[in-house]
Amino acid sequence: MKIQNTILGLFFSAALVQTSAWAERSEAFGKTVKNNSITEAEVQAAEEAWGKALIQISQDFDSKGIKKATTTANAVLDAAYGYNQGPVLFKPTLAFGDQTFRTTREGALAYFVGGNKNYPDDKGFALKGWAKYEYKNAAVYLNGDMALTTGNVILTDKTGKVTTVDKTWGFKKDQDGKLRIILHHSSLPFVPAK
Repeated sequence: MKIQNTILGLFFSAALVQTSAWAERSEAFGKTVKNNSITEAEVQAAEEAWGKALIQISQDFDSKGIKKATTTANAVLDAAYGYNQGPVLFKPTLAFGDQTFRTTREGALAYFVGGNKNYPDDKGFALKGWAKYEYKNAAVYLNGDMALTTGNVILTDKTGKVTTVDKTWGFKKDQDGKLRIILHHSSLPFVPAK
């Protein structure tokens, strides 16, 4: 019992010393803290920005052609995705075979606007005349500087045709405090055979 009391006494003494030191540092502590935690509002803004960017690429293609659409797509990739940090885990909706996964920026750009001989099957997903975008998250998971979402993205083209895709995004806040897409999985909903 005496040993336990001694150990407890040492623990509480150390805690008091730490608390005292903490009080002395508390003023400086507030000036040096950087909280990189992602908020719900930031995730919502990122998801909305992605949809607006997709529509902008489509509109630029319709009004000014492939060169303008490609310029816009490049800007979107630089602003929204984390290819500057390493590979992005990107599985596009209509990709298949050996080119199902697009871990490089080149592969992502080819998927969005086509025209790359290394990706001959890509016709440009972002060039399909998208006019309206909506998302419905089934769940959002926030954990420090990372966030995951899963749910549906509903796209309407200029003829009124609606396409729904299952979408999972992973976001990471970079050193500048900007959310970057590091995971983008998209697929058409499963329809069982009758």
